[in-house]
Amino acid sequence: MKSASFNVACLVALFALVMTVAAAPLVKRGYTIHLNSQTAFCSFMPPKPGDDVGGTEEHGIPQCSAANLSSSGKVFPTGFIVSAHFVQKSTYVQVTGKMDRSKYKLKSSDGGGQYDHKDISGVTCNGYKYFVNMLEPDVNRYCIRCCKNSADCNTGLSTYGCPRIVPGDYS
Repeated sequence: MKSASFNVACLVALFALVMTVAAAPLVKRGYTIHLNSQTAFCSFMPPKPGDDVGGTEEHGIPQCSAANLSSSGKVFPTGFIVSAHFVQKSTYVQVTGKMDRSKYKLKSSDGGGQYDHKDISGVTCNGYKYFVNMLEPDVNRYCIRCCKNSADCNTGLSTYGCPRIVPGDYS
């Protein structure tokens, strides 16, 4: 009798585990993105135009200056990128600049957010597994850095904004 109650308990526990896993949301992962120059690069964006950046930090979708720069195949809306400044060092590559939030229906009240390797797993950025990417619609600013080493991608201070997370040219 002890064996039968043990088997029932195991079956109940197994059923609960299966139902928990089945109910978990499936999130698209495993993007490959590239930052090759000031005219050939990608940035993560909210999944839909008008979505809040901070509310989509775990669900960002890469968009690029050309479809072949990312496994998502998505392209920036016309006029979204206003300026871009490319920097390449031995341990990282980055693009910083200005955007026109209206081209993706982002709100002027949206203080932005950060997409990074901690929230979106499986991303390869210029062959590196570390990246940090911010959009700041309220000030029409963006930045992205792909890093060979985790220490080169500062993901802990997003409230300080792009200039502190990814120092660069924002003109």
